[in-house]
Amino acid sequence: MFFTAALACRGADILTRHVADLRAAVRATKAERPFAIDAWVVLPDHMHCVWTLPEGDCDYATRMGAIKARFTRSMRRVGFHPTDAEIVDGAAAGWTPTPRSPSKVRKGDGGIWQRRFYEHHIRGEADFAACVRYCWINPVKHGFVERPEDWPFSSYRRDMGGDLNL
Repeated sequence: MFFTAALACRGADILTRHVADLRAAVRATKAERPFAIDAWVVLPDHMHCVWTLPEGDCDYATRMGAIKARFTRSMRRVGFHPTDAEIVDGAAAGWTPTPRSPSKVRKGDGGIWQRRFYEHHIRGEADFAACVRYCWINPVKHGFVERPEDWPFSSYRRDMGGDLNL
């Protein structure tokens, strides 16, 4: 399964600035509901991943929801609230405040993530390889680095025999 999950504020950078919190959310979710990470890339305002779930288990939505919820809670613990600009070194950084509607607040929307995420059911080996390559090349596509191996928040090095650095 291939996924894309994005922050509510495009252009923000909290995923890479708080990647340790995202990693912790992924680890806790994997411990609770196992899945294999076939590829993953974290960019400043969105992430792409390829997962394999255990045989007979197709509940990817609960896993993605848990990761997003855990990350949101960790951001709240450090004082981040999406209705306020984040202040770093005395200046607003990485977030444009957007008010949430009362209905979103009632539904428990944390305001950090876009409400939904994109998922694609992988069909065969060629599709799987294309989705993994998409994860690897995404930082290059967005102009963050010139080579996939230069992006520190990717499974590329793990997958190519180097260090894991999700």
